Amino acid sequence: MTQLQYKVAVVTGASSGIGKGIATALAERQVQLVLAGRNQARLEETANHLKETYNAQVETVITDVTQRRQVEQLVEQAKSHYGHLDVIVNSAGQMLSPAITDGDVEAWETMIDVNVKGTLYGINAALPHFKKQGSGHIINIASISGFEVTKQSTMYSATKAAIHTITQGLEKELARTGIRVTSISPGMVDTPMGSGDSGDRKKLEAKNIAEAVVYALEQPSHVNVNEITVRPV
Repeated sequence: MTQLQYKVAVVTGASSGIGKGIATALAERQVQLVLAGRNQARLEETANHLKETYNAQVETVITDVTQRRQVEQLVEQAKSHYGHLDVIVNSAGQMLSPAITDGDVEAWETMIDVNVKGTLYGINAALPHFKKQGSGHIINIASISGFEVTKQSTMYSATKAAIHTITQGLEKELARTGIRVTSISPGMVDTPMGSGDSGDRKKLEAKNIAEAVVYALEQPSHVNVNEITVRPV
């Protein structure tokens, strides 16, 4: 079992929803955190809560994950402040739901920029550090929507399918390097982004996804949990 205390983790999309839940679960385990997001007030509120509740070491960096240089600076700041980096959680995401036939090209571009390119920028920024130290863990938040498409989710589902494929391929590229890669695919989660209809199933909570992240991180160093799917009952 890998001990998480004093590990250093960057979490994007950390000011609310799943990202905030992941940051909380890691703070409970005394992981040293760098939280990234676009909303400074909510980011600082989250950081202050974690400091007061768990006596956590938390830094915040205002970051737009669609801007590659900002993501690179985020990772550099984490390494500069703590001296190393062990984990990056790519949790920032956008769920817009226009059908392709609606022709809402701006919504498509937003989801591609945030969900796909933002994740790739995080991976690209962290990899040189992980390769140099011969260890590290990349966690990408995908979605059940990457496997199951509705007529209103085509483009969102496409971006999350891309995250799944990127994670699967990256695991093969990084085999025998000591670097682990995991995708977490949640069902409907009770967050501001997950405000849609979940039918007759109770929505998941952000902490349920956070526990899946912790499970993957705590595995022995020779074990890579490459994929986790979390559904409501």
